[in-house]
Amino acid sequence: MKEFKSIDEILDFAINAEQEAVDFYTDLAENANNKEMEKIFKQFAKEEMGHKSRIMNIKETGSYKAPKEEISDLKIADYTVDVVPTSNMRYDEALVVAMKKEKAAFKLYNDLANRAHSEEMKELFFSLAQEESKHKLRFEVEYDEYVMREN
Repeated sequence: MKEFKSIDEILDFAINAEQEAVDFYTDLAENANNKEMEKIFKQFAKEEMGHKSRIMNIKETGSYKAPKEEISDLKIADYTVDVVPTSNMRYDEALVVAMKKEKAAFKLYNDLANRAHSEEMKELFFSLAQEESKHKLRFEVEYDEYVMREN
């Protein structure tokens, strides 16, 4: 696992990860074979752009203290089967991909926080993990409301 020597390295890593998510969802939108899925993927990409913007703002201002808050975990991502992203995914499959990507990002930042050498780095990683947890919850709520209730 990558070792970080500064807060700027952490933030650059997080900015790059968010850009990869933007690119991922943008590619899915461009290859979607129906307008509804294209719209959904574009919305996901837009949300990831917002996350990237937030991290860039943290880097510019030097302010990254996030209030500690309890974030619910519906654990839906834990009980769904993996989905291979394709251009003809259904909405429920796209939500599963999004949940699992956010869960992986949360786990990465949480693991990095546990390995951090300074309290400042640890706090920043936990803050980034918390943000990813919020993203995952958003997709889980969406899945619960629009997929599970229909079944």
